[in-house]
Amino acid sequence: MKKQTQFKSALLVLSIALMSLGACKKDSMSIDNELEFAKLEAITISSTSALGSSFGPSDSLYAMGACKKGFKKTPIELAALSSTIASYMNTNYAGFTFQKAYQISNQTTSAIDSYVVVIQFNAKPVALKFDAAGAFVNVLELREGRNMKGRGGWHAGGFFDHRDGKQRDTLAISAIPSAIKTYMSTTYAADTIVHAFVNKDQSIVVISKNVNYFATAFSSSNSFLKRHQLPAFPGKGMSIAATALPAASTTYLTTTYPNYVFKKAFEIKANGAIKGYLVLIDANLTKYAVHFDASGAFLKAVTIR
Repeated sequence: MKKQTQFKSALLVLSIALMSLGACKKDSMSIDNELEFAKLEAITISSTSALGSSFGPSDSLYAMGACKKGFKKTPIELAALSSTIASYMNTNYAGFTFQKAYQISNQTTSAIDSYVVVIQFNAKPVALKFDAAGAFVNVLELREGRNMKGRGGWHAGGFFDHRDGKQRDTLAISAIPSAIKTYMSTTYAADTIVHAFVNKDQSIVVISKNVNYFATAFSSSNSFLKRHQLPAFPGKGMSIAATALPAASTTYLTTTYPNYVFKKAFEIKANGAIKGYLVLIDANLTKYAVHFDASGAFLKAVTIR
């Protein structure tokens, strides 16, 4: 009887393994059953050590929600992606390096559901999801393997430990290196610095205002890298808390940038009337500026760094 039970158990495990072949699953199955069977919607991105991580032991990095039950992922090349997808990446992630891509399709009907594209942008991984027509859907949340369970998606000292919301990457204006302050005052004399961030690679992004808002990036050695005009209506900007944003804006951010980290927001007014909102967020170590109208409806997003 015991041998018969063992045989049935082995047969069950084999059956599950066979059914999962070709289905949405991680690129390399973990020996940990929980990771094997509980997180089939994720795809493997890389190892954290390959990204120059200094946050403890090396761990695998996964893109969450890349696929769903009943669907399969098929690797495809960059050239196989539509011009719509290519245009979106070139516009929003200029200078990106292609890593991998998948076509997600229904296992039963073979109908294409979506595409997932993994790129490197400023030496950081970004996983993007597009619908069957090539329209952008969202930026997939990245997690280290040990954080695949639960909603937090981070651990102290980990790759995404900024998700604790403590704003450790905020740099006081008084602490901005003098070389950067001199560059700003000389090159953009009309700008008023309103905020600054220091990234994990020690590069610095300065947020300033001169009629419009701007993000100016500097390297870890304080050399100028790039300047972006951020999307926002001209007007008087007032810093506001995340809770002051319209519900529509919060819903859009939560849907489009899963587990994003709120950094800063400005309410834009002209002639006493609210014209819109500019929100700065962090999604998987990449910062974005997202513009909403007065009702909270999405207008435009700019990838900062």
